[in-house]
Amino acid sequence: MEDHSKTEMVLKRLAKLVSAFFSPYYIAFVAFLILFIFSYLRIMPLQYKLIVLGVVYAFTILIPHLTIFIFRKVNGYTNDDMAQRRQRYVPLFLYMVSYVFCLVIMRRLNIPWYMTGIICTALFLMILCLILNLRWRISEHMAGAGATIGGLVAFSMLFGYNPVWWLCVMILVTGVVGSARIVLGHHSLGEVLVGFAVGLTCSFMVLHPFYNDLVRFLLF
Repeated sequence: MEDHSKTEMVLKRLAKLVSAFFSPYYIAFVAFLILFIFSYLRIMPLQYKLIVLGVVYAFTILIPHLTIFIFRKVNGYTNDDMAQRRQRYVPLFLYMVSYVFCLVIMRRLNIPWYMTGIICTALFLMILCLILNLRWRISEHMAGAGATIGGLVAFSMLFGYNPVWWLCVMILVTGVVGSARIVLGHHSLGEVLVGFAVGLTCSFMVLHPFYNDLVRFLLF
């Protein structure tokens, strides 16, 4: 029994590390970083890349984290309080507002659509998660993982590269993240699978070359 308890404790610690490291709220910034390092966009001027990365980091990570921290301190909420369904809506809403400002600024800077599409995907995904969480607590981590895989497939069709190795890595990561969320007891298997399906569908529909012209027309 003691060995079983130790094993369970180690698994939960690893699951917490995995959940923190693969937070869905970092995906947009990491996606831009990967584009500027591994795609033909690496030939762009360093100043341009730094400006874009700075805007994305500020509005997708720094400002949302800062506003959520202030919200917690003002209301005296702990991490466990924020994990409750009612309080989970507030961080999502704050992220959504920040992403809207990020999208507006990127449009003002005439950032190409295939890059602003990443922010659009994240924004649409948060709106879907917010709506679905009114009835069912789907996994936002898995929604982010599904969106990443959908984005890989969509960008492979847009840029004409072979995504097999990237997909292998991301499928492995997705399995680890989904298992971590279940081990921590934050989600059931159904919530994990639905979150993944929602993220995959949303990302593919927004970023795929066949659909993004329609989305761009509706938005802009």
